[in-house]
Amino acid sequence: MRKLRSILLTVTTLVAFGMGPSQAATPSNTFIIAKDIADIITMDPAEVFELTTGEIIANIYDRIMMFEPEDLQTLVGGVAESWDISNGGKTITFKIRPGLKFHSGNPVRAEDVAWSLQRVVKLNKTPAFIITQFGWTPENVDGLVKATDNSHVQITITEEFSPGLVLNAMSSGVASVVDKKLVMSHEKDGDLGYDWLKSKSAGSGAFSLKTWKANEIVTLEANSSYRHGAPGMKRVILRHVSEPSSQRLLLEKADVDMARNLTPDQVKGVKGNSNIAIDGHPKGTVVYMAANAGHPILGKTEVVQAIRNLVDYDSMANSFLAGQFVVHQAFWPGGLWAALETTPYKQDVTKAKSLLAQAGHADGFELTIHTLTNSPFPEIAQAVQADLAKGGIKANIVTLEGKTLWPKYRAREHDIILARWSPDYVDPHSNADAFAHNPDNRLEAKLTGVLAWRNAWADDASNALAVKARNELDLAKREQQYLELQAMLQKKGPFVIMFQQNEQVARRNNLQGFVSGSNFDLVFYRNVNKK
Repeated sequence: MRKLRSILLTVTTLVAFGMGPSQAATPSNTFIIAKDIADIITMDPAEVFELTTGEIIANIYDRIMMFEPEDLQTLVGGVAESWDISNGGKTITFKIRPGLKFHSGNPVRAEDVAWSLQRVVKLNKTPAFIITQFGWTPENVDGLVKATDNSHVQITITEEFSPGLVLNAMSSGVASVVDKKLVMSHEKDGDLGYDWLKSKSAGSGAFSLKTWKANEIVTLEANSSYRHGAPGMKRVILRHVSEPSSQRLLLEKADVDMARNLTPDQVKGVKGNSNIAIDGHPKGTVVYMAANAGHPILGKTEVVQAIRNLVDYDSMANSFLAGQFVVHQAFWPGGLWAALETTPYKQDVTKAKSLLAQAGHADGFELTIHTLTNSPFPEIAQAVQADLAKGGIKANIVTLEGKTLWPKYRAREHDIILARWSPDYVDPHSNADAFAHNPDNRLEAKLTGVLAWRNAWADDASNALAVKARNELDLAKREQQYLELQAMLQKKGPFVIMFQQNEQVARRNNLQGFVSGSNFDLVFYRNVNKK
């Protein structure tokens, strides 16, 4: 039934855009992507924290600050035309670009910018921590984030953050500027339009959301009045195709323009096709395992160290992950400023057994690994399962879709999670605050965006160094502090960091202009064109 539904969806899509079954190309004005989009939970930028939706809202909304596809290395103003830093770095005043309009036709006002940030804080969904870390709460945010006139927004931070870090955070998804007038017209029972915006859009970006059907399709329509000019494609369609083999077939038949989840073997298989090109996009995504420190066995440092020494990283990287992942063992991605590139762990079964014996588990134990259903996570889990068995650890594998796995993880209902993580913005504090800083380990604290909290782990030395690096104004000192913090977590803590992603994208060679930056929300469609 599921396969039939997919076939019917394909036929419906082709007919809708004037393509009969015999045509061997997608419409010239439409960009069709085959991708596993099962991780989509919501379209509300105040709540979005999944990889696919982070990409989608990057194309629907302009943010206060931006890394534009033309230059992903330089932070520039998005909705903000300029900014001024005052009050010893505690206050930033943004001047809003004149003449901007939302998709609804409503003007983009300073009031919309301030309200968008206030709304994130008041709703307090998972990614809210990105800006609540500045000392903003539902009670004080209206005073600390405010429009001072029709074209200026002033934000005040109460914590000891460098202004550069704050500006970087203003380029994250939660800094998307939302159409207050439109959203509030759909408010119900004081929800700030939350129920409505979960499946709608209210932005000013290059595209607007037309359709979202869970586990089926997302359709975006071009904003012809976008500030950078009309996008090259009139519409973008993301089709949910969970099986990489199906993605390959659709690409080879020219039923889609791009396949986003091909396995290394499938990439190798299409390289001889003159109609298909393969692009590599280095990503900031790291693949890691995390052990719940609240577990009576996994909470022991020696046990996690033993697991680090049981994993055969090189074997995976050189076989089924070849070309798509490289070995990386620190929480900040390689190639970025302040990244620790050392990889101290290789498989050492003798050392691992010694560590297990020290922890009182020489005879091993049993655990469960929860991971995602989509490749390569089941394959990685199976390889890890075989590796752990060499140390006497029996691992059971449970695969779940993201919409089921992430709530379970955020509720601390796991033994070991095998997952991925991307920075929320391009500053090492983004990952340090997730992996290394847990200021309140109580269950009721619900710091669900903090990976250390999700794994019930807190460490005074790690917390102190994360804060010190966050506040340091001297760049050389700050870099050294982050290197030290990464080295610290390689030896203690609940994480077994294994790989960094190199996204391999297969596309029809008539398609150009797709940009996929280092972060999950730096993926842009507006420059895509077909020759």
